[in-house]
Amino acid sequence: MDHTIQEVLEFVRDNDVKFIRLAFCDLFGTQKNISIMPDQLERAFREGISFDGSNIRGFCGVEKSDLFLIPDAATLSVLPWRPQQGRVVRFYCSIKNPDGTPYVCDTRHILKSAIKRCETMGYLPKAGTECEFYLFKTDEDGNPVFQTHDEAGYFDIAPLDKGENVRREICLCLEEMGITPESSHHESGPGQNEIDFKYCDLLGTADNLLTFKSVVKAIAARNGLYASFMPKPISFESGSGLHINLSLSQNGKNIFLSGEQHNPVAESFMAGIMEHAAEMTAFLNPIQNSYERFGSFEAPKYVSWSHQNRSQLVRIPAQAGEKARMELRSPDPSLNPYLAFAILLHAGLDGIEQSAALTEAVDVNLFTADKTIINKLTALPGSLEEAIRIASSSSFIRKTLNPALLEKYFLIKKEEVLAFDKTANKEDFYKQIYFKLI
Repeated sequence: MDHTIQEVLEFVRDNDVKFIRLAFCDLFGTQKNISIMPDQLERAFREGISFDGSNIRGFCGVEKSDLFLIPDAATLSVLPWRPQQGRVVRFYCSIKNPDGTPYVCDTRHILKSAIKRCETMGYLPKAGTECEFYLFKTDEDGNPVFQTHDEAGYFDIAPLDKGENVRREICLCLEEMGITPESSHHESGPGQNEIDFKYCDLLGTADNLLTFKSVVKAIAARNGLYASFMPKPISFESGSGLHINLSLSQNGKNIFLSGEQHNPVAESFMAGIMEHAAEMTAFLNPIQNSYERFGSFEAPKYVSWSHQNRSQLVRIPAQAGEKARMELRSPDPSLNPYLAFAILLHAGLDGIEQSAALTEAVDVNLFTADKTIINKLTALPGSLEEAIRIASSSSFIRKTLNPALLEKYFLIKKEEVLAFDKTANKEDFYKQIYFKLI
């Protein structure tokens, strides 16, 4: 819901709001926040609230560390899991330099710029996400243990499915926050769940995904559980993907048509994304564990597309009207949604500007396909190291993102690769570095 600054100030005054969280995410998609008191909110809108950027991973050094958070009034949301007396509200924020200019690593601003380009070209982009996660048990101190909440499988019901009440609580909480859940169910892996919420504009979907992850973790903790968005927490079970559904509207009409009839603009948009798929992988699958997921349990391995086919990188679901779209199946929940959506949108728009031709559909199951078919396809990067190498040499990536941001991003990711290479046991590395953080 959109709000003006004056409406927000009145809401805070009239609804017993005692704490205000100003939220943002670091370069890698981890949500951060600072709490202020209500009497500081007007100043936050006017001047911003300062913080030490040198303590945020991937941000600035100590020599120029002052940054400012400016709340976006349109993102006001009450946190339902916090006390109803002395309420807590949250805003997503812009990050500014002391001179008022956008900070180079403010990825929310980067997505806004990509959306502006799209609108200038005459299109309105929309997105929806399908996000999977695992629920694990916790010990007596509330720390996660590597034991899943249940042993159920895809679409199972109680008593095998022990997550239905947790999912219900998550959905009700999302509704209170203005996010519309559309479906929820147990996924393929033991303790694995999925909740899908209604699509909207790209910025709103990115905000909603951050909110979704925080709600899932908060509700899980309230139920004595730990929610993990790690892409492949259990090596021999289904990985957790983040399928991204994209569409474009022109003059109020969705250009992604139903069935096998395609709008040429939609085809070029898809072609642009597929052309740069390997170059974008370092941002869509940004941790070493991401690459354990590819090539099994319906996670793609090759750059290809088809209708309905769940073995492909891109599939066109059997949906008509406003739900007609393309679905990208390679991303996972460890990504920064603002950065990922911005790069994807630029790739698709480049495809439109160049009238890129879409390759022929690959209408086979790529998990069982003959090598004569597989050998003709381009594979996605097989490791974070390979993904970084491809992205580092990509003229598209260097044109799309600021050099200062890329330098920070690649430096930290290369350090991550070096640490992984030195480990004696990759499963221990995944548990120590990722399991409790993602």
